[in-house]
Amino acid sequence: QMQLVESGGGLVQAGGSLRLSCAPSGRTFSSYTMGWFRQAPGKEREFVAGLSWMGRRTKYADSVKGRFTISRDNAKNEVYLQMNSLKPQDTAVYYCAADLQTSIPTTDVSYDYWGQGTQVTVSS
Repeated sequence: QMQLVESGGGLVQAGGSLRLSCAPSGRTFSSYTMGWFRQAPGKEREFVAGLSWMGRRTKYADSVKGRFTISRDNAKNEVYLQMNSLKPQDTAVYYCAADLQTSIPTTDVSYDYWGQGTQVTVSS
């Protein structure tokens, strides 16, 4: 069983940046497709970004393209979400997810492993 632990959330002003980290425990995650999702109050959880297991393919939600970057360091067993030019509408709990597959799913039901989430709050 793999457990995922997110960190790096916090409070930031609009236009600022944050970097989220996700560290799996229990096994190495180099063979897993990794995803970041977020859930704002009163809304459903939504896909933010995904990265293939080799790190060669990425996928982003239209709302974050050009502002967010997903990356991984398999040697350190970590995955990151660099968030720049943050907007108040980016405020949400951000979740790291993992699954053993070659595609990059954008639906949360496609991922088997999840972290507990980290809060990101962007003030205007």
